[in-house]
Amino acid sequence: MSTILYWIKRCIPSGVMKRLRPPYHYALAYLGDLWYKHPSRDITVIGITGTKGKSTVTELVTKILEADGNKVASLSTIQFTIGDTTERNLHKMTMPGRFFVHHFLRRAVDAGCTYAVVEMTSEGAAQFRHKFIQMNALVFTNLTPEHIESHGSFENYKKAKLMLAQQLAESAKQPRYIVANADDEHGADFMNIDVEEKLPYRLSDLKLYTLQKDGISLIFQDGDEEATIRVPIVGLFNVYNTLAAITLTRALGVQLRTIESALRHLPPVKGRVEQFTTPKSAPKQVTAVVDYAHTPDSLEKLYEAFKEQRKIAVLGNTGGGRDTWKRPEMAAIAAEHCERVILTNEDPYDEDPRQIVEDMMKGITDPSKAAIIMDRRLAIRTALEQAEDGMYVIVSGKGTDPYIMGPHNTRQPWSDAEVVQKELAALEQDESANLAT
Repeated sequence: MSTILYWIKRCIPSGVMKRLRPPYHYALAYLGDLWYKHPSRDITVIGITGTKGKSTVTELVTKILEADGNKVASLSTIQFTIGDTTERNLHKMTMPGRFFVHHFLRRAVDAGCTYAVVEMTSEGAAQFRHKFIQMNALVFTNLTPEHIESHGSFENYKKAKLMLAQQLAESAKQPRYIVANADDEHGADFMNIDVEEKLPYRLSDLKLYTLQKDGISLIFQDGDEEATIRVPIVGLFNVYNTLAAITLTRALGVQLRTIESALRHLPPVKGRVEQFTTPKSAPKQVTAVVDYAHTPDSLEKLYEAFKEQRKIAVLGNTGGGRDTWKRPEMAAIAAEHCERVILTNEDPYDEDPRQIVEDMMKGITDPSKAAIIMDRRLAIRTALEQAEDGMYVIVSGKGTDPYIMGPHNTRQPWSDAEVVQKELAALEQDESANLAT
């Protein structure tokens, strides 16, 4: 079906397609809501949006609400969960179309879920996939340039995000909550939305926060209540993500002690600063980090989370047909923070993959510290082999993406996490064999 749609889009003139898309997508949203009997009316719907942190905040909010005794559904770039049932998101999009979101909400209601936590994107909003969803709350994390070529400009990108906030303002639910990052320059635009509860969050809300190699700690005070909250995720960006989740769930009535317990026992968030290490018995200790970082800002913050560690970068991060401006910039950031950079293939679509990495290479002023290895598995293997004891290998760009996308919408099944784990195991065996001989 996807191949058929691909060729339909190729055959119909772009001008005609541009005029047809809005009414087509709007009609699909309307019919989806109607067909599935207005499911969002029967469940508390929480939207999560922003450029970065959406998937992580979705997971944090879900785990906190579950710890508070609720049956929760969540829809994200990573996975789709309804209660105890979870399936990997294989759609290469956060908000799949053709009735998917409304069908998901209906399944959640029928399964007895009381909350649905839904990651919402600008491209989903541009295609009206948020329409006719009666939201109770929306969390805004941050806004930086992304999807510029698909939206036409940063302002259009921002307008698409604000469409989600406007959908909250039009919701018939009461009360409606907007939770926004007040340290972000665009947070005020979301706080201007006409809803009952406006809840800004900022780092100064915390009495103290600390960043460790394997987690974060923050002291949060709400009135007379105070809690030290430890979370096994790293980086300043995850302090913000945690603060967003705490701000929302406190407003929904969750006790601080419940939040503290839920976050202390948080399982790894797949594809988001997900860490894998060689066993302590291995001849050399290497840590591999798999992350989705797909903007210059998020990539820099990812490297800064491990600023004390020596690093090798495996960098794709720039898919074909989009945001070509960031290719040399991303490579320059990797070269600045890492001792070695291996540029590799990632979702070229209809572009020449070699040309994409050549465009990236232009951002590296010292070519001696960079290499191009087009085979992504070989790139990861080479980085792990070259890593010295104690080094980190940062594999960024895909996170949990299930495919490497090629020409004519072809797709190669893929998992950075699986490849990293297999190559780490092979590395341990090879190193042990070398010592034995």
